[in-house]
Amino acid sequence: MSNRTTMSEFLLLGFSEVQELHILHFVGFLLIYLAALVGNLLIIMVIGFDYHLHNPMYFFLMNLSILDLGSISVIVPKSMANSLMNTRSISYVGCVGQVFFLLFLVGTDFSLLTIMAYDRYVAICQPLHYETIMNRKACVQMAAGTWISGILYSVLHTGNTFSLTFCGGNIVDQFFCEIPKLLKLACSDSYLSEVGVLAFSVCLVLGCFVFIIVSYVQIFKSVLRIPSEQGRHKAFSTCLPHLTVVSLFLCTGAFAYLKPTSSSPSALDLVAAVLYSVLPPIMNPIIYSMRNKEIKAALRRLTGCR
Repeated sequence: MSNRTTMSEFLLLGFSEVQELHILHFVGFLLIYLAALVGNLLIIMVIGFDYHLHNPMYFFLMNLSILDLGSISVIVPKSMANSLMNTRSISYVGCVGQVFFLLFLVGTDFSLLTIMAYDRYVAICQPLHYETIMNRKACVQMAAGTWISGILYSVLHTGNTFSLTFCGGNIVDQFFCEIPKLLKLACSDSYLSEVGVLAFSVCLVLGCFVFIIVSYVQIFKSVLRIPSEQGRHKAFSTCLPHLTVVSLFLCTGAFAYLKPTSSSPSALDLVAAVLYSVLPPIMNPIIYSMRNKEIKAALRRLTGCR
């Protein structure tokens, strides 16, 4: 019991001890953050102001952009500030806030991607009933359900994590507060409760993943039955961005959490964390707008460009 201390702050992992590289890290993250900010805000503005895009698919896409904007804002600004001020500290309350909001936003993000898979399934497999099933009230209820479930999941996970007693020091081997790294600092007598919550999280993720896979199996079956090549191409083009975003989300997360664990922090840990926490919010607006003629047309109407 003598080793147990009340934490007032944690020390995060820095990208380098060299001052010049701190500036490079700050500039790099600033450019990344601005790119994510501009891309997601453009998606939100285009969908919000253009009535041509007021349909379920783009309503969910606007929610996704809001979540992506929030998730990258939880991590990157604090990391930039630490690099600029040459410090590694984050307060206990700041760490709790980072864990809570990151879990809330990422959990809601994945739930929303699952709902978007269902939206594509109804649009392609049951087109005659699409307006009835995916009406305005149903879309708002589904979106609200994902946000509420994200909050409940985050409260459960965050509360369980910070109810642990930390007696393994205060150095977090990551550039933001990440639960697996915090668990290394926890005392063993309370560790099993958090392992149980982690197992519950894995079950939820697998459930959503199976739902997405089943939805796309049905979608591909329906698309292959479309007689015209133009119809098949249009159906595939509406599904491809969502499928790419889901693949990016799962692949970066799997790379971060399924790679072999190391006893000491490594460059691979930092790269993996950047991939799953920073890359998706930048790539999602690009993926959804690159081959989407409706968003391109709406962007031209918004900016007045031909």
